[in-house]
Amino acid sequence: MKKILVTGANGQLGRSLKEVAGKLQDQQLQFVFMDREQLDITRKELLETFFFSNRMDYCINCAAYTHVDLAETEVEKAFSVNSDGPAYLAEECKAQDAVLIHVSTDYVFDGNSDQAYLPDDVPNPINVYGKSKLEGERRAANQNPKTIIVRTSWLYSEYGKNFYTTMLSLMGERDELNVVDDQIGKPTDARDLAKYICEIIASGDSDYGIRHFAGPQQMSWYEFAQKIAKENGFKTKINPIPTSAYPTPAARPMWSVLGD
Repeated sequence: MKKILVTGANGQLGRSLKEVAGKLQDQQLQFVFMDREQLDITRKELLETFFFSNRMDYCINCAAYTHVDLAETEVEKAFSVNSDGPAYLAEECKAQDAVLIHVSTDYVFDGNSDQAYLPDDVPNPINVYGKSKLEGERRAANQNPKTIIVRTSWLYSEYGKNFYTTMLSLMGERDELNVVDDQIGKPTDARDLAKYICEIIASGDSDYGIRHFAGPQQMSWYEFAQKIAKENGFKTKINPIPTSAYPTPAARPMWSVLGD
């Protein structure tokens, strides 16, 4: 029996993992889902108490601060969740010889490439969110050699607030939308990522280090919006606009294509 802790259980990946885990036929996997109210990963003493009372074989860290624009002013909060938390989890996992699977992001790259980013490419984040996630990667890997870092991009699902759910809501309210068309990436279904992570555990994959997992199709946010409209029967007019026409507090990578 493999006992698996899932942190950030109320986020879109956590909820997708719960959905996928509920359909698994593998009786050798026992999942323990904990949300922030139950287990705040930024509180080291709580993690120590939890791991003292519970023996885990794996921890899937889905907890994250994902407010990209707010992170520019809430720097301490972003680093607390995205850097300190993973480091604390890694330390507790190491003490139990458990594997940490830590989910990271394409935003660790600057977006100045024209080739798909590979796991061993040099990161260079251009916003606070990306910097906090990169620091979390480094600290987790340094604390526990049995750490698998899975970078993903443009994660979406029907759960919570993400580009997919936002577009569905806006398309239901408006006849016309403007969407950025010069940022390119690979939208990733959170359930596909959840399945991938479960396969890592079920197979006993011990290829520790960094890997990338993203959806199969490369597109812009504008093209993704068109796809969402078509698949859900909306007739909303979608206008392509440049990033310069939609300024945000945090800079975004123009190129977020992840490769294996």
